[in-house]
Amino acid sequence: MKHLTAVIATGNPHKLEEIGTMLADFHITVRSMKDVGLAGMEIEETGTTFEENALIKARQVMAETGMLALADDSGLEVDALGGAPGVYSARYAGEGATDEANNQKLLEALTDVPMENRQGRFVCALAAVFPDGRELVVRGTVEGYIDFEPIGAHGFGYDPLFLIPAYQQTFGELGPVIKNSMSHRGKAIEVMKEKLVSLLAETP
Repeated sequence: MKHLTAVIATGNPHKLEEIGTMLADFHITVRSMKDVGLAGMEIEETGTTFEENALIKARQVMAETGMLALADDSGLEVDALGGAPGVYSARYAGEGATDEANNQKLLEALTDVPMENRQGRFVCALAAVFPDGRELVVRGTVEGYIDFEPIGAHGFGYDPLFLIPAYQQTFGELGPVIKNSMSHRGKAIEVMKEKLVSLLAETP
């Protein structure tokens, strides 16, 4: 398989670091938005699904750079809240909301909800858009529960609240090595690697 160079279509340094780490053993060189002169570019996420938003971001960055673009759109779905915050996870407490504000709003929304009814999942849709028009979209999920308070200093977003039953610890406690091996993003990246290998094997 030939070596690839891809722009990661995110301004989130935490996502960039996670994706870069997960692709470190693959035939791909990761470039950031800043690397290609797109630092600060805002992409309006108008989709109603994670897949739509991932494609919107990847298509726009590919159009701006003429390079392969990878984009992730991810979030948390909580069953007791009808799937919220969903695609609005990053701005659950309002535009520009901090992780702490989003976590607090989530806890308030789940006030008096017992642990057995606090099921949820992290979802990651990952899109790859090539300059020749080919597109790939994959999804990864991880199931868990929403804890009653943030625990742990690792990760970002809702990680300190997301409890993994097998470990009885949150992503915030588990740290990046264990998290990346089982996370929604880690699963999506692994599927994307397989798809890229297959796609490029078919390329003359």
